[in-house]
Amino acid sequence: MPGLLSKILPRDQTFFSMFVDLAETVNEAANALVEMLRTYRDPIHDAEKIKQLEHKADTITHNLITKLNQTFITPFDREDIHMLSSRIDDVLDLVDAAASRLVLYHVPRVRSGVLELAEILQQAAARILDAVRVLEKHDHILDYCIEINRLENEADRLSRALIAQLFAEEKDPVEILKWKEIIEVLETGTDKAEDVANVIEAITLKGA
Repeated sequence: MPGLLSKILPRDQTFFSMFVDLAETVNEAANALVEMLRTYRDPIHDAEKIKQLEHKADTITHNLITKLNQTFITPFDREDIHMLSSRIDDVLDLVDAAASRLVLYHVPRVRSGVLELAEILQQAAARILDAVRVLEKHDHILDYCIEINRLENEADRLSRALIAQLFAEEKDPVEILKWKEIIEVLETGTDKAEDVANVIEAITLKGA
């Protein structure tokens, strides 16, 4: 009966636009983080901008889940809608965590290589947005997922190299702890982006 109903009743397609809104917010925050690290003139102001975007994403996610609970026929599996919204929001949480730690730890300057790591996360966020924009039609969507997986591997390699360099060059143990955590937060952000890609891939294959 549920399968028959899904063919007869119209599916609410506004979920797709809500996912795009969420992915656009994550992309904007990732861009803001890269700009923050590139200029590093007013980290407190820049971190607050990212925090506001994080709050915006939380609101979108809340509204999306509320709509899910109120909708009878959804465009794809309910658990996948919940999972995808949560995983996209996770990426922004890590972007926000990286920016917040730069302020919390009173970082005076950005270490070499950290901007490059943030740029990989930025690219992953952009590919999430690309994938979500074609989620309804599935056009080249798996290509974006593959690229996100590649970026995660690249971030993993770079983060290991940066941590090795950190221990080799830095003598202050407090500075080591600070930067090791910041580097790991950025790398975890790309892990979360890969989680998004995995959910999108599963949704796509189910709908094939």
